[in-house]
Amino acid sequence: QVQLVESGGGFVQAGGSLRLSCAASGRSDSWYPMGWFRQAPGKEREFVAAISWSGSTNYGDSVKGRFTISRDSAKNTVYLQMNSLKPEETAIYYCATNNARYSFSSSERAYDYWGQGTQVTVSS
Repeated sequence: QVQLVESGGGFVQAGGSLRLSCAASGRSDSWYPMGWFRQAPGKEREFVAAISWSGSTNYGDSVKGRFTISRDSAKNTVYLQMNSLKPEETAIYYCATNNARYSFSSSERAYDYWGQGTQVTVSS
């Protein structure tokens, strides 16, 4: 059973930075796609970033140039570095993965396993 645990959320002022972590367990290796999504109150879940098994990355339009997704395969952990945060980015941030090693998608329907989420609050 694949398990994902996010950490690193918290409070930050507008323009500040946070780094989220997502530790995966339950698989023999880490070469699987990983994604970050977020959901603000009253809104649908939104794609933020994804990283493929080979290290290719993809970002939502609203975060390009400010957010960076990366992975440490030895630690089976994926990170989301978030810079220049905006108040409207206050949300619960979730990481996700699936068992389709060579897939690479921005759709939440492509992901089978989800973490419990970590709250990010950006004050104005």
